[in-house]
Parts: sequence; C-alpha cells; structure tokens
Amino acid sequence: MTNTALVVGASGIVGSNLARHLSDRGWQVLGLARRPPSGLDGVRPIAADLQDPASLRDILASLRPTHVFLATWLRQPTEAENIRVNAAMVRNVLGALSGADTLSHVALVTGLKHYLGPFESYGKGRLPATPFREEQPRLDVENFYYAQEDELFDAARRGGFSWSIHRPHTIIGYAIGNAMNMGTTLAVYATICRETGRPFLFPGSAMQWTGLTDMTDARLLARHLEWAATTTAARNQAFNVVNGDVFRWNWMWARLAGWFGLQPAPFPAEISPLERQLADSDRIWADIALKYDLAERDLSVLSSAWHTDADLGRPIEVVTDMSKSRKLGFLEYQATDDSFFDLFSRLRAANVIP
Repeated sequence: MTNTALVVGASGIVGSNLARHLSDRGWQVLGLARRPPSGLDGVRPIAADLQDPASLRDILASLRPTHVFLATWLRQPTEAENIRVNAAMVRNVLGALSGADTLSHVALVTGLKHYLGPFESYGKGRLPATPFREEQPRLDVENFYYAQEDELFDAARRGGFSWSIHRPHTIIGYAIGNAMNMGTTLAVYATICRETGRPFLFPGSAMQWTGLTDMTDARLLARHLEWAATTTAARNQAFNVVNGDVFRWNWMWARLAGWFGLQPAPFPAEISPLERQLADSDRIWADIALKYDLAERDLSVLSSAWHTDADLGRPIEVVTDMSKSRKLGFLEYQATDDSFFDLFSRLRAANVIP
C-alpha cells in the first residue's frame, strides 16, 4: 500500500521541503496550510484553518492518511498564548482524524527551545549542559513545545498510532514568507550591504561568534522525518536533528560574505542586531527589487530579523548530540556552509535576490 502523508504546514520551511521530498519518494502527499502552496508537483493542496475545529473536521473527514507530519506553529505575544493556540492546533488536527483507521504514525517538529526555553526566557536561567541530548528533562518553565508533545502523547494513546518528535536547530531551507528563516534573512542583509556599501556586521553575541554551534538543513530534516516514520526502532522516540558538522560563526561569516563578494566586517564592539540594522531598509530593499526586477519587493516577507537576532544573540554555546539517531541507523550528513550556498543559489535562480 502506498503511504499517504498529511503534511500540516505545507507552506513553511519544513513542510514545503518535506512535501517535496515525500512526493519525490513516491508517497501520496496532502499539503495542508491556511494558504497551501500550489506549485509543489505531486502535492494535493488542502486549505484549512487549524484554529477552527469544526471546519477542520469537515475538511479532513474524507482523508485517510497513513502518516501525519505536524510542522507548523503560530507566534503569539506571550508564552501562555503560544501554549493555548499551538497546543489547540495539534489537538484539533488529531481530533479531526480520530476516525481515520489508516493512521499509523504522527511526527511532530519542535526544536531546540525544548532545551533553551521559550522566547520569553530564551537561553536564560538554568539550562541543560551541551551538547543537548534527548534524555535531558524538560525545563521548569512553560513551553508550548511541551504542550504540543502532551497533546500528541494523549492522542497516540487513544488512537493506537506511533509517534516521533523531531528537534532541529536553526533550519536552513527554501521558503518565502516564513516566520523563522535565517538563511533568507542573511541573503537579503548581505544583498543590502553589497548594494549600499554598508559593512557586513555579525549581528550576534561574542559567544556565538567564537563558540561552537550547529544548524539543520530542511532537506536533511525531511529525510529524517521519513526515516523515523518508516523505521520500527524509531517509533515513540524523540530525536535531535542537525546536519552533523559544527562550526564557529567567525568562520562561517567569512564564508557567507565571500559568496556575496563582500569582506566580512570585524566583530563589532557592541551587539548590532539585525532588527536595528534593517530598521530603515524597507525602501532600500524596494529600490533594489525595482532595479533588478526581483520577485518580492516587500522586505518583511523575506526577512525574519527578530528570529535571527534571537538565535545569534544567545549568550551560550549551543551544540546538539545526534548519537541516538546514528545508533538507530540514520547516518545522513550535510555541510552547513553548503546548505547556505545551495539556498543562496536557489534564491538567485528564483529571482528573489539579484
């Protein structure tokens, strides 16, 4: 029997790359989003509002997925609201599918805020030792990731399906209009620096500049999601998911600068967050887009400076252990500088950057 995947969040950086990967691998793919993408070959778009359980039940009633991949969230002003909204979305999807006797596995994508805490207390207080490992206990703080996990656990007990949880670090991949997209944000920033002569300043902390870190390619994450969904030993497990290399930003920054023909600026005397550096750049980007006839002239659609600042401003070193996946047979690897270069090339080919 052909596997049928319901990818929830198919317009996002995780979901779009996953939907494309599964379709290429011969799965039947249903791509669910509020505004599902129409340009993914082999993916059937499903438009739905995850906050409307009644209409969601009507829309999903006739679907019989074998696998569900939950790869979406909605940012709220407080963590309490994040918990209320994002836990409800997981509950609503799985509740709408409670009568689907074909369902065998549900995967939930969260992230390293499982270990670092939510944005309100990001990287502060008492944190687990690095490298982060899956067996480390939850932090004693409210966290919408924990609430989403609990909704998944409850539904799995009732429905009898297996589950997996996937905790990537910062994700690099192609998506437009994504709320957390460091790769595209840095591509836009580098383009503005090149076009205006501004210095290409690292916007983060000294610890991130000199300390070790890692990242996650959306394509590798897609392969990991498929592997866990189809590997018996990976059932009912939580996994970290990173590329497999480590680097320091003082090395990576020079690599990114070189791709754009820039010289990296020396590390600044004080943190220069991107939100501040790009505060006056809406008109600048619109002019660049007009000059090169680019596909998107609205800087806010491409740039998520707030999220890049949160990741690069952390005062702690962040590295992630992948031993659990390796021991169970997932041996994929991706060089992170190539992840950036592949993304930049695709953005250029799609006429997003000149």
